[in-house]
Amino acid sequence: MNIINRITDLFKIKYPIIQAGMVWVSGWRLASAVSNCGGLGLIGSGSMKPELLDEHIKKCKIATQKPFGINIPLMRKDAEELVNVTIQNEVKIVFTSAGNPKTFTEKLKSKDVKVVHVVPSVKFALKAEAAGCDAVVGEGVEAGGHNGADETTTICLIPQIVDAVNIPVIAAGGIADGRGILATFSLGAEGVQMGTRFAATIESSAHPNYKKYVVEANDNDTILAFKKIGLVRMLKNDFSIRSIIAESEGWNEEQLKKLLGKKRERLGIFEGNEIEGEMEAGQSSGLIKNLPTVNELFEQLLSEFNSAKVTLFNY
Repeated sequence: MNIINRITDLFKIKYPIIQAGMVWVSGWRLASAVSNCGGLGLIGSGSMKPELLDEHIKKCKIATQKPFGINIPLMRKDAEELVNVTIQNEVKIVFTSAGNPKTFTEKLKSKDVKVVHVVPSVKFALKAEAAGCDAVVGEGVEAGGHNGADETTTICLIPQIVDAVNIPVIAAGGIADGRGILATFSLGAEGVQMGTRFAATIESSAHPNYKKYVVEANDNDTILAFKKIGLVRMLKNDFSIRSIIAESEGWNEEQLKKLLGKKRERLGIFEGNEIEGEMEAGQSSGLIKNLPTVNELFEQLLSEFNSAKVTLFNY
């Protein structure tokens, strides 16, 4: 892969491959490993208090001299504190999600921070561009975790966003190998953001039970649940099946929130509870058959990309 485009230029990286900032997965070890390989690693602050984020940033700076960023979910009550910690530590790349992109973009850009917002639709991509974001991540419903209510797939979403905005577009959702990277580039994306594939690496802070679930998953082993209170894609287990049954029985929002409870993500992803945990993962799980180091994964992705490119142009 030898690609120089607006994304590689924006972040000063070698490859337009970005590791998603996932809760309970994306600590300094994973982020620094990705950045050291020439991609862009993101520390996922969604499962961190401000003081813990500060610790991870400092450790990441020791582990890599390459650019890295922070993912900040705007729905968090302490989002402003997370932003302040990021600014204080002079991190120059922030990916925001799950909220209004106007909230902190001006503040971040006043400190020379590059801001990218994750969106599920053309409407929200246009809002992100209007808010001053430097790029957008178009995330299809194939992605793990929280998804857009419209359930638009990546292959349909990306070209529509590319046609609608002038800023560069990063594709996310369902991408786990070099073929997927090439496919999204053909749709007009200038970068990819991969979550589940990086979650199933040695450097990921996810529990071994979670990683095992991802590697052993087949094409139909994730489900979309909690549509009334916030769409979530997760691996099938006892808890997720119960949630689907509850929805089919017409449970109301209050009942579903009680079923979901608190800290389900930590229980599944970080603590490895295979029965009661919320094991968020994307449909790309069915493509993942190994548990490599990040360095091995990059070698694999680049080889797959080059092979797919040769095959395509020889067709």
